Amino acid sequence: MTDSNTLLVTSTQEGIGKTAITLALAKSAQDAGNEVGYMKPKGTRLQSAVGKTRDEDPMLARELLGLDAEMHEMEPIVYSPTFIQEAIRGREDPDELRGRVLDNFQSLSEDRDLMVVEGSDHLDTGGIVDLTDVDIAEALDARVLLVCGFATAGDADEVLAAARRVGDRLAGVVFNGVSDAAMEELTDDVLPFLEGKGVPVYGSIPSVADLAGVTVADLADSLGADVLTNEAPTDVHVERFTVGAMGGNSALEQFRRTHDAVMITGGDRSEIQTAALEASGIEALLLTGGFRPASAVLGRAEEEGVPILLVQSDTRTTIDRVEDVLRSGRTRDEATVERMQGLLADNVDVEAVVGIDED
Repeated sequence: MTDSNTLLVTSTQEGIGKTAITLALAKSAQDAGNEVGYMKPKGTRLQSAVGKTRDEDPMLARELLGLDAEMHEMEPIVYSPTFIQEAIRGREDPDELRGRVLDNFQSLSEDRDLMVVEGSDHLDTGGIVDLTDVDIAEALDARVLLVCGFATAGDADEVLAAARRVGDRLAGVVFNGVSDAAMEELTDDVLPFLEGKGVPVYGSIPSVADLAGVTVADLADSLGADVLTNEAPTDVHVERFTVGAMGGNSALEQFRRTHDAVMITGGDRSEIQTAALEASGIEALLLTGGFRPASAVLGRAEEEGVPILLVQSDTRTTIDRVEDVLRSGRTRDEATVERMQGLLADNVDVEAVVGIDED
C-alpha cells in the first residue's frame, strides 16, 4: 500500500452513496484540523447550466469545504456523451488528458494534508482514454477506497473482483446502505471471507431511508406524474425500478425478487398491475401512456397502501427518465453530507480510511 496522502474513492455501482461518503470523509478530516483538497477528474454526473455542462459534485465540494479552486481545475475532464464520441473517433489525446489531470492535481494539492479524489460509478469508466479510476490512482499515487453495496453473499464476487483490479493500491472497502436483513450475513460470513482474501473492510453503514433512493412524491414531481391514489402514502422511498412486460404469473415471480422498487408498465396492463400489488417489495406503480387503470386496481392499491402514478409518456421514455432520477438520488446538500458524517463516525474507522491522525 502507498503512503500517499491522496485518497481516491470509487464504487462498484451507481447510486451507492459514493459522493456523500467522499465529501463526508473530506469534511471529517477538515473538521479535525487538516487542510483538505478535492478533485473529481472525470465529471460524469452532468447538468447543463448557463451554457456550460458541469458535474454538480465538485460544486458542492467547493461550497462545503470552502475551496477557492476553479471548476475546470477540480473537474478537468467533462465526461459527456460528446466527449465519449470524440474519444472513440480518436479526437481526444489520452496523454494530453492525463497531463491535464496531473497538472491540476499538483495545483490543487499544494499545501494540503489530504487530497480526496472522487472517482466514477464504475471502475471501467474512462477506459477509452486510458483514465479508469485505477489508471488515475496510479498517476496520482493514490490509495483507493471501494464503496460497495451488499444484498446477498453473491455480491462478494463483485467486491473481490474489484479489489483485485485495484491491486496494491487498495486501502480497503466500505459497505453502504446495508439492510437490517443483510447485515448479519455480511458481518458473520462475508467480512471474514474478504479479510481472509486480503481485502480490508473499514466498516458497514446500515441503510437509512432518507438517504436511499427518492420518495414516491419526489419521483412524481420529477416526472410530472399524476398521483391517482388518495390514501396511499407517497413518503415511502424507492431505490430501483422493475418493468412489467410479461404475463401475470411470470411478472409476480419477478416482482417478488425485488424490493424498494417502483414498477413501470402500461396503464392498460391490468394483470401486471394486479400482480405488482401482490408483491411486498413493490412500493409504487408507475403507469405509462396516459391510460388510467381499472377501478378495481385503484381500489386494491388504496387497500394495500400502494400509490399509483400516471404519466403520458410511453414506457421506454419513462424508463429512461426514472433511471435518471434514481441515479441522481435525493438532492445532495450539506445536510446529506452531515448525516453521512455521523453514520461514518458510528460505523467506520474514519481515521484509518483518510490515513491521517486527528489533532
